[in-house]
Amino acid sequence: MVYFPYLQNFQYAGYERRTNQHTENLGVTFFDQVSSCGTATAVSVPCMFSLQFRDSFDLKAADSQQNLLDLAALAGVDVLWIDNNNGCKRVCERVAYQQIDPAQDSPLCDGDYCFDEVMLAPLAAKLENIDSESTLIVLHMIGSHGPTYYRRYPHSARAYQPDCERSDIQNCSKAALVNTYDNTVLYSDQVNAMVIRQLQQYQDKYDVSLLYVSDHGESLGEKGLYLHGFPYALAPGEQTHVPLYVWSGSGGANAGECLADVRHEPLSHDNIYHSVMSLIGVESTLHDASLDIFSHC
Repeated sequence: MVYFPYLQNFQYAGYERRTNQHTENLGVTFFDQVSSCGTATAVSVPCMFSLQFRDSFDLKAADSQQNLLDLAALAGVDVLWIDNNNGCKRVCERVAYQQIDPAQDSPLCDGDYCFDEVMLAPLAAKLENIDSESTLIVLHMIGSHGPTYYRRYPHSARAYQPDCERSDIQNCSKAALVNTYDNTVLYSDQVNAMVIRQLQQYQDKYDVSLLYVSDHGESLGEKGLYLHGFPYALAPGEQTHVPLYVWSGSGGANAGECLADVRHEPLSHDNIYHSVMSLIGVESTLHDASLDIFSHC
């Protein structure tokens, strides 16, 4: 397996730890050369749902333009955004939105944050009530956001110990910090596996797919840098090289074969708009097949 240093915590990229063990047997296709639009959620999320490209992206302009969700809704797609992070950055203002309440009475929430597993219940409720020919559900995970990495996974998911149970992560040992981050990657993979298994229950009835992509990466002390949000021109690869993988229900094996030709190609958040259009079956003159990772399929 090829080793890509900026995805050193992903098993799919050659990491020796099985941080993708929950999805490894579910037939996902991993893309290993994907760049983010920004180094922070506030930029990357609006950018990946915009028609603009990273090298010329303007946030103010994006706020006044029709984004992918708007286009989908106008085309008759039922769109729902479920958020377990700090909001959709104005991307979902004109579609159905459900914010997870961290103050809810749930063993998955502590008043400040909820584990991403909490999104499974509203997802299941939506899947039980599909009433449109095409449905797009966005799950905005808190994932591996720092600095409190240790609060992103339940105690039962502490596979790698000792971990760094503090927010001043620069004062933890490198080993403990890496353990903590690896636990977040492993737990996110576990949640994604749970989502896939929910979708599998409907694959005989619907054409179901999952596309997972991170909005940015994280620095874990490499060259003395931590967290994310550095100016893009100066940001290290750890903050701009992100994971992306796809699971397809009804066309599983065949989808994996046709995507094999592009999974090592240089891709970016610029590909998300056009690829998701393809997934949800929206035909538009705005669609650019050269940016659609599924065009080979």
